[in-house]
Amino acid sequence: MLRISKEGRRTMKSLGVSVDPKFWNFDTNQPKPNCPNRQLIRQIVLKYETEYNGKILTKEINEEEFTPQTIVAEQKERIKAQTVEEVYKAIIAELKERGSAGNAYAYLNSYNVLKSFNRDKPLHFTFSRIDADYLEKFEEWMRVRGNKDTSMSFQMRTLRAVFNRAIKLKAVAREKNPFTDYKISRFNTRTPKRALSKTDVMKIVDADCSAESDSCRLAQSVFTFSYLCGGISFVDVANLTSDNIVDGRLSYNHQKTHGAIHVPLSERAMRIVNRYAEACEQSGYLFPILDSRRHTMPMQKRNRVHKVCHQVNTELRQLARRLNISGEVTTYCARHSFATVLKKSGVNIGIISEALGHHSLKTTQIYLGAFENS
Repeated sequence: MLRISKEGRRTMKSLGVSVDPKFWNFDTNQPKPNCPNRQLIRQIVLKYETEYNGKILTKEINEEEFTPQTIVAEQKERIKAQTVEEVYKAIIAELKERGSAGNAYAYLNSYNVLKSFNRDKPLHFTFSRIDADYLEKFEEWMRVRGNKDTSMSFQMRTLRAVFNRAIKLKAVAREKNPFTDYKISRFNTRTPKRALSKTDVMKIVDADCSAESDSCRLAQSVFTFSYLCGGISFVDVANLTSDNIVDGRLSYNHQKTHGAIHVPLSERAMRIVNRYAEACEQSGYLFPILDSRRHTMPMQKRNRVHKVCHQVNTELRQLARRLNISGEVTTYCARHSFATVLKKSGVNIGIISEALGHHSLKTTQIYLGAFENS
């Protein structure tokens, strides 16, 4: 038995061998010279002494609390190696099965970028290959291809999440985690939000788009509806159905925070809804973005929303140029502008926070403080 003591407390650890007391020297705690298999027993004793002295020293260096009992109870991690490919595919499949289309897409995107870095070859290597040097090279590869800090931060954060999952699965040892040395905080992820003046907002809202394309008219409708309805986000607009209109109010759950939001529907906002009423009867949605007959799976809906949002933003930029509105104009500008117009009008921040679907006033304060021209 190996005795482990600390501050008057002790416990015993079996070494898995037994020795007749007549062959054991209790003064030196070693087998006597005439003990059968003496060298083998000494080797076993030395092995366990070294292992547990190492554990204790590590705890003391890291200033971790421990007792003799916890030291013995700790089991060395058994690593069951899995390839990076296998862990990525398992995460993506799990998210798809759970209906988390957005997260599944994020991990799929991360996998595809990492695969491109790997010369378009499957990731048939273990996580021990991904060290700090590997991450530095991955970062440089992305920079050469024109990726911005926000994109690179996203890729690294997703890869870190995959690595943490691998550690949890015991596919790699915890001490192999390269993100201990490689800090994602190196990336500048602060992106200025843009809010339009009320004058520029009304230029878009009041623009005569009757002779423009269907896509241009949709872009104007979505922007105007968002501004009039509490800055509702594009993904929330896309998912609205007739069930979301209750007693002259728009009631829905924010896709990002899942918080319930209720805002009054103005006459102008209702006219926009009625504009697409016929299409709504066929598609099941208030706006011609999703179609319940075609977009049935979470990933299908997610991809469709992403595609149409890009088209709408392209149309908004073109419309803004024609209206002599400077700077970048997207669907998010309607949300940002709604919030800042209220702020400048002296509306209580609590009301703004509730309208935006924020869970706390602090979130709203940070949000309102992030605009270029607030």
